[in-house]
Amino acid sequence: MLGSSALAGAVFGALLVLVAPSLTPVHRAGYCAFYGECGRNPEVNMSLVPSNVPCLSNTPARVATRTVLNMLRSVCPELVRGDNETTRVCCSLGQLVALRLSVALSGTVLSRCPACARNFANLYCNNICSPDQSLFTNVTRIVNRTTALGRPQLAVVEYQCFYRRDFADASFDSCKGVRLPATGGYAIDTMCGRYGARLCTTQRWLDFQGDKNNGLAPLQLDFQLVPNGTQPGDGIVPLAAKAWRCNQALSTQEQPCSCQDCAESCPPVVAPPGPPPPFRLGDADGALVLCGLLFGILALIFILSLLFRSRRVKKDATPAPVPERAPGCAARLGDASHHLLAGAFCRWGTLVALHPVVVLVVVVVLAGGLSAGLVTLQLTTDPVELWSAPGSRARQEKAFHDQHFGPFFRTNQVIVTAPGRPSTSYESVVLGAKNFSGVLSEEVLRVLLELQEQLAATTARAPVSGKEVTLSDICYAPLNPTQPGLGDCCVNSVTQYFQNNSTRLAMTATQADGKVTGTVDWRDHLIYCVNSPLSFKDITALELSCMAAYGGPVFPYIAFGGYPGSEYTQAEALIITYSLHNFPRHDPRHEWVLSWEQRFLEVVGDFQRAHSPNLSVTFMAERSLEDEINRTTGEDIPVFAISYLVVFAYIALALGEYTAWRRVLVESKVTLALGGIAVVLGAVFAAMGLLALLGLPSSLIILEVVPFLVLAVGADNIFILVQEYQQSQRAAGETREQHIGRVLAQVAPSTLLCSLSEVICFLLGALSSMPAVRTFALTAALAIAFDFLLQMSGFVALLALDARRQEAARFDLCCCCGMGKGGPVGPGARLLRPLLRRYYTPLVLHRRVRPVVVLLFLFLGCAGLYLALQVPVGLDQELAMPEDSYMLQYFAALNRYLAVGVPTYFVTTGGYDFSSTNGTNGICSSAGCDADSLTHTIQYATRFPNVSYLAIPATSWVDDFLDWLNPTGRCCRIHQFGNHTGEFCPATSDDPTCFKCLKVTRRPTVEEFERFLPWFLHDRPTLQCAKGGLGAYDTAVSMDANGTILATRFMAYQRPLRTSQEYTAALRAARALAEELTATLRRVPGTHPDFRVFPYTVTYVYYEQYLTVVAEGLVTLALCLVPTFGVSFLLLGMDLRSSGATLLTITMVLVDTVGAMALWDVPYNAVALINLVAAVGISVEFVSHLTCAFAHSAAPSRVGRAADATVNMGSKVVAGVAMTNLPGIVVLAFAKARLVRVFFFRLNLIVTLAGLAHGLLFLPVLLSYVGPSPRVPAGDAAAGVGQGVGLALGNPCFKDKDKDKDKDKD
Repeated sequence: MLGSSALAGAVFGALLVLVAPSLTPVHRAGYCAFYGECGRNPEVNMSLVPSNVPCLSNTPARVATRTVLNMLRSVCPELVRGDNETTRVCCSLGQLVALRLSVALSGTVLSRCPACARNFANLYCNNICSPDQSLFTNVTRIVNRTTALGRPQLAVVEYQCFYRRDFADASFDSCKGVRLPATGGYAIDTMCGRYGARLCTTQRWLDFQGDKNNGLAPLQLDFQLVPNGTQPGDGIVPLAAKAWRCNQALSTQEQPCSCQDCAESCPPVVAPPGPPPPFRLGDADGALVLCGLLFGILALIFILSLLFRSRRVKKDATPAPVPERAPGCAARLGDASHHLLAGAFCRWGTLVALHPVVVLVVVVVLAGGLSAGLVTLQLTTDPVELWSAPGSRARQEKAFHDQHFGPFFRTNQVIVTAPGRPSTSYESVVLGAKNFSGVLSEEVLRVLLELQEQLAATTARAPVSGKEVTLSDICYAPLNPTQPGLGDCCVNSVTQYFQNNSTRLAMTATQADGKVTGTVDWRDHLIYCVNSPLSFKDITALELSCMAAYGGPVFPYIAFGGYPGSEYTQAEALIITYSLHNFPRHDPRHEWVLSWEQRFLEVVGDFQRAHSPNLSVTFMAERSLEDEINRTTGEDIPVFAISYLVVFAYIALALGEYTAWRRVLVESKVTLALGGIAVVLGAVFAAMGLLALLGLPSSLIILEVVPFLVLAVGADNIFILVQEYQQSQRAAGETREQHIGRVLAQVAPSTLLCSLSEVICFLLGALSSMPAVRTFALTAALAIAFDFLLQMSGFVALLALDARRQEAARFDLCCCCGMGKGGPVGPGARLLRPLLRRYYTPLVLHRRVRPVVVLLFLFLGCAGLYLALQVPVGLDQELAMPEDSYMLQYFAALNRYLAVGVPTYFVTTGGYDFSSTNGTNGICSSAGCDADSLTHTIQYATRFPNVSYLAIPATSWVDDFLDWLNPTGRCCRIHQFGNHTGEFCPATSDDPTCFKCLKVTRRPTVEEFERFLPWFLHDRPTLQCAKGGLGAYDTAVSMDANGTILATRFMAYQRPLRTSQEYTAALRAARALAEELTATLRRVPGTHPDFRVFPYTVTYVYYEQYLTVVAEGLVTLALCLVPTFGVSFLLLGMDLRSSGATLLTITMVLVDTVGAMALWDVPYNAVALINLVAAVGISVEFVSHLTCAFAHSAAPSRVGRAADATVNMGSKVVAGVAMTNLPGIVVLAFAKARLVRVFFFRLNLIVTLAGLAHGLLFLPVLLSYVGPSPRVPAGDAAAGVGQGVGLALGNPCFKDKDKDKDKDKD
């Protein structure tokens, strides 16, 4: 190996001797290769920092003068000999001054890592000033020039520099990890040309430094890296100076580079725990196993209980007579209250029936008066106001952020792709071969330029203010925020690499690269810029800047999408992003930005249609989401209207009971049905009007859900009352009004039970922290309460008038006409009740079917419980859009092509001392900063993006402020004398009165910190000082008039997030990280105990609800179930069994509903929670009426009572709830909005079918097993009267005189 290495070195040296001209004949220690300045390089047309080239001078090194020596100590301290030695140099004072400027430029970027800054400076110090320069330098090309005095000179325009490879590699390694805090990227991105940080190597890094086309190098340097252990020959000795490792301190007074800039300085970082793995038992799904075990246990208990009961029945084949059981204290108390309640309803019904017109007038006046409050109704459409509580953490943090930094800017975006357009390959003279995707063609770029020019010229008229709004009126202009022009607006796009200038896009130039000469064009410039976006000048002959027209960089991950790795030229999508100011809604300028965004949508929409044959264009404006939601709601209003009309038609037709064709017009109930519907709508309008008068805003979801809910409840009550009246025969001597009072006493208690349960349920649901849920619950509670009151008064009055009309044989809808006297010829035709009595009930309650039913529903309950655990939590934005929305195409493109997520700010509150040394070190990430500082901790988190959801480290104004203060640069300078004494001196000024703020590298004092920070924040970044804070940080620090820092923010970027589950997980991870930062920074001396760090981004207020929506939903639903049990227990005579059966059945309805959501792709969120809360109310209608009928039945056995309740009340529930809901729900399947189809059609259909199945199938069977026994001996029905068996029996207002007559009626 050693022999082959020596041979390779010999060959390498021989080749160098052969190819290099002998312009440096002497290669000896103490000799120079060049010295002094020989003017500008005639081969360099454009230089960002003009400097002179050296003169050829292969002569002994010069003794440094005092002036040179003093400057050398500050610029190149390693070249200064000891006190007793003479320091010799190969550079003049002019060269040293130019070198100091060059070192200052690089020091601004690299000074945060002292080892890198020193190593990089030493490269140039040795190249230019080393007394042994000729040993490692070989001049290869010169030009003749003549001075102004006519003296000829030989100007060096190219030379070779020989470095030992290990020295060069060590220098590169010390710098390759140095960060740019303002961008989150690497400093090497700006120092490696076309390769960027990802592809940069030692050779490429040095080659870029020596490229005369980079805008900084005055001449061409050819760096030769000599393998270790070899010599080039001809006396050349490769430079092998000391190179510090980045984790080494330069002296005992200095610190090594920090972890953020030097991986070797990082302590071992343990990967944070990821999300917990799925719960498993062995190889099986743990939840599935447990639910299976639960079903097995419940089924076993049920079967064993049946066997035990069967054996006991066989043993007691001849049971002894059952003694009459005296009612207990609770039963007597319940019976007394029931008698009192039934008597009150009986008297009230009789009174209303006697004075129906007066009651109706009072009802109309009261309901109409409350409904008049609708004129003050305010509809909330802002999603933040709907789903995020004003006192929630996210809302408070948003308010704090907006107060100190202003609202997050508005985004308007266009994504352009070229499907089917073939890709091309390009052979760049300078940059090599590259593939270009079909969308990256000059034709497409010109089209995008035309679009941006059109948008720049677009104006919009604000209708209220009358102002003609231009883009510059509302755009975010980071570098000219006070008086922005169109060129100052922050627009990020690929054409900004050409400053949105079509002339520059069309430029071509002849480029020579070694022996190859060719033409360079826009593709060469683009290849260069995507790898070095911070460059002010590319290395091609085009000599164009990569910076955008507004002065900032365009990072390729923002302008391109859908590219493999970092191959940006293969991007499938081009992205144009307009950033606009987000003015508060009360600000008149908010109307300006909305108006311009509307024109933006129109212009881009026209552009999309014009180029649809060749390009795929998707777009959005900040207002688009809210606009589309409102649009689809408006378009679906006819669907909801048709749905209600279908329900109305059903009620109108189904209420009638027809005995003969000739009496159809008399026996129809269309007028009564319309009156009942009017009562329901009056209750809804009155409730909404009252809440509007109280100042409570409503929302579109309330308008869509509450009428359905109240209609289901109200229609059920209507059917129960009307059908009970139709089925009940008037007693001898009983007036029509007394008959109505008796019927009302029969049905009103169960109606009161349901309504009271639902009202209390919704009132407890109003305890929810979500505004939309709370408003819905209050509206529903009030509407159901009003519905009960109006039905007990207004509808009873309408029933009395309708009964009077029918008895007079007057036609429905036209009571002026009739058919003369004549009663009905027989009982009315019915279908449902006989079907239930003859077929359904005997089948369901058969002794062999009942166990199957119980086992089936136990299985469904356990399956529903397992499936409920699989329901996704969240609401993807796509679901809120109609199918024809342009936003769906945009979301699809965004999810497919977006390469980086939204910015995430880590905001610090007041109470932290940034100006103290400890405070500064607790935040920054450069040399000397704490290992657990804020920026270090965030950087650690970005190493694990799958856990932290952060992809790019946080920008840090503290780090850039320290770099800005560093005396190795020229950023922070003060006028020391003259007219501007004590004022800030910008880096672009050459005023001799300007001196550096700090003399040595150190932390600023408190006074210096407070004095210099405002200068930094308003210093515009330039080539001379890239660390200026204007644009990047001027809005990142909030200070009061005294300079006290009130709040700051540090911006990181999330990785691309696709689903609401990922957004929620990102919020959870960011908050955990912020809590860790808070705990760390509170330990810094001087920190206030209330200081904290919190994360903020625009999406948090929407997704915070999903952190707690499951727990809050469980609590809300549990609170809704409590009154259902409590009211049932009290109004059913403190019957624990019936109340328990009611609670169990409603709970199973909810469990099975949530389980079905998983099967039908209905996610769980606040909209679903509103529907589930409504489901409790609808389930009460399905269940409580039947339970009440069971409790009041006088049948001698549980099975008989269950059959009685199923036949008599089940038919009314099916007709009043299920058949009322189903037609209207089916119509919603045709709505345009997927949100309506998913959460209103699917979920309401699930609720209705689940409620119907449990109420009409499971509950009767359950009651036949566990229902309460009659409190009288079997067969002693007569004893039931007065024995207190419920609301119906023993009521003085209604003895069951019609029992025998009604027996054959069906």
